[in-house]
Amino acid sequence: MNTANISRRRFISLGSAAIATGALALRGKRVLAYPLGLPLGLQLYSVREMLQKDYPGTLKQIAALGYKEVEAAGFYGHSPEDVKAAMHAAGLSLVSAHYSFNDLKESFDDTVAFCKALGLQYLICSFPGIKNPDRLQDKSFRGQVQGFTMEDYRFNADRFNDWGGKVKAAGMQFGYHNHTMEFASKEGVVPFDEMIRLTDPALVTFEMDCGWVTVGGGDPVAYLHKYPRRISMLHIKDFKATPQPATVVDPPPAAELGQGTVNFRRIFEAAKGANIKHAFVEQEAFDIPPFDALRIDANYMRDLKV
Repeated sequence: MNTANISRRRFISLGSAAIATGALALRGKRVLAYPLGLPLGLQLYSVREMLQKDYPGTLKQIAALGYKEVEAAGFYGHSPEDVKAAMHAAGLSLVSAHYSFNDLKESFDDTVAFCKALGLQYLICSFPGIKNPDRLQDKSFRGQVQGFTMEDYRFNADRFNDWGGKVKAAGMQFGYHNHTMEFASKEGVVPFDEMIRLTDPALVTFEMDCGWVTVGGGDPVAYLHKYPRRISMLHIKDFKATPQPATVVDPPPAAELGQGTVNFRRIFEAAKGANIKHAFVEQEAFDIPPFDALRIDANYMRDLKV
């Protein structure tokens, strides 16, 4: 996941009083992601810094903005009991959690047990692994993104089938979340398509990050039409228009929903014919107070009609 500063100075004037008023108006209501009639979701990576400082308080602030479902990207040392208590106190439903391939490889059984104790529906691999990391001279995030081969993607698909069976036996669903690099053709095939082809639909679902698909050169609409039963969750993020072309390692700066370049009306029109169970807003960087931005995102999702 990448971070970048974005320029949205015109929203700086949003006052705390207005935000508090909006939060009170939303409290107690079942706020839906109206394009699909789903509860409004948030990927908690969006508030990672705040969660580390005040886990229960941050969750309550999220709920006050109208978010009802959340997806974790780290638990910051909290036990399953602590997490469940904080979610309950905030009135949030914790649906799924993200772990990188490397994290899963190192402690798969413990991770499954932790997620089961939380009562999660999904355990999601958030970033793939390199089959032989020693071959990479540059092991940074950038080096990995540029270093994936088709052998690596097929290796991941094989491992996902194995992990998916074990996660299913534990009463959950295993899934994969894409980034930017899976959409450029290699050896005559598109890696994302190949991973879908090689994974068992009964064991592996896909969480499509619409923003990363777009930056990577793919079309979320085309994928929703092509794989309406393999994609069950969406990440909703937007990007600012920039004069420089985006690349898989240098994406555009983040934008609040509706303030950027991604055509979500078109995406949600296609999603109506698919099997989407959850949709999570994700905003990875801010240049206004984060909860101001997340309120803009929530309002956009509530107001978008397709």
